[in-house]
Amino acid sequence: MSTSTSETTHEQVAPQPDDAARLREELIRELHELEAIATPEVERAVRTVPRHLFIPEMSLEEAYAAECHYVTKTDKLGISISSVSAARIQAMMLEQAQVRPGMRVLEIGAGGLNAAMLAELVGETGQVTSIDIDQDVIDRAARLLPAAGYDSINLLRADGEFGAPEHAPFDRIIVTVCAWDLPPAWSDQLAEGGRLVVPLRMRGLTRSVAFERENNRLAARGYELCGFVPMQGAGEQRERLVPLHGDDVRLRLDDDQHADGDALAAALAMPRREAWSGITVGKGVRFDGLYLWMAMKLPDFGLLAATKAAVDHGLVAHSWGLGVPTLLDGDSFAYLTYRPTSETREQFEFGAYGHGPHAEMTVERLASLIRSWDGTSLNARISAHPAGAPDELLPPDALVLARRHSRIAITWPSPPPTDDPGSAQVREGAKHE
Repeated sequence: MSTSTSETTHEQVAPQPDDAARLREELIRELHELEAIATPEVERAVRTVPRHLFIPEMSLEEAYAAECHYVTKTDKLGISISSVSAARIQAMMLEQAQVRPGMRVLEIGAGGLNAAMLAELVGETGQVTSIDIDQDVIDRAARLLPAAGYDSINLLRADGEFGAPEHAPFDRIIVTVCAWDLPPAWSDQLAEGGRLVVPLRMRGLTRSVAFERENNRLAARGYELCGFVPMQGAGEQRERLVPLHGDDVRLRLDDDQHADGDALAAALAMPRREAWSGITVGKGVRFDGLYLWMAMKLPDFGLLAATKAAVDHGLVAHSWGLGVPTLLDGDSFAYLTYRPTSETREQFEFGAYGHGPHAEMTVERLASLIRSWDGTSLNARISAHPAGAPDELLPPDALVLARRHSRIAITWPSPPPTDDPGSAQVREGAKHE
């Protein structure tokens, strides 16, 4: 099925309400402040595409809110399987992709809006192909794209695991669903020197990684924090949810992680224990690099997901949207926490809360791990290798995640010296509010 795009959308689309134009400019200013927009090309694409026409279910204010996303479809369990991503995430990934005029681009996950912005970036001499496994999603995009003035995008129903070989090779491939693996089709259909941008899930934590194809391999060129709906089809690999207190407190498990749900549910009802690390961060400082570092360093790792009601009832201390990094220890567990170090709440100390028969030992184990974090090892180096690649071809000292098609290797650069080992100078991810 085909529908599409053009570079001169202002002439094709009916004049927009003054409120939409005003809100669009406010969005662009906010995206600059959030450092999601870095180039004039992406700014022009965000300014040109009438975002609200692709999310008619939302108000103008919601459509142009930087962090607002819209779920277009859920499965029978109520889990989101298709959505229009937040403007910040879309702009961030477009910057990662470095799309240029005349390029051939494959988008895996067809929401319509992102394809329109890609069309603006490739211009009249380029081509955008957008695929999705779900016919309902394709139909929605096929309805909205021409209505917004875009009628030359190739829309195809296809399993993203296999790409779109009939339109390959591509200069850029952008995946807008959460992937657990890197199927061979993506690198095979990527031109030499091409770039793949993919939300890659590693032990439950998702990072939008930019890979470039070099000598028939994928080399990472940086990553950003993100969250996406799960991939469907042949490449589907869902997380497992272990209830500890109904739907209010659950553990999210990925890869080969295991947990005794009954024992940990019983542990949650036991008195809380705590331990503190002495490692501090300042208010508003981003620290999500600690999440990924903990996920890779802990042999038994999960993410504690809790509702606001669970926090209000004192079952757990936090309900962070990303899930709280958690050490699993048989019939006990401990999760990351923090506390202000003064009444001014300008500095916060990391620590551990835990439950279970061995909670005192478990919280100390987690606190000890936090103490060994230098607060600067946040720029992880992520590389992808074929599933059969021998260890000697992987980076030295890499922590390796085995997948069906690939081996994901993660390392950290050596930290620079610091005069204050108790203060974490962090730069990325979640932050204290």
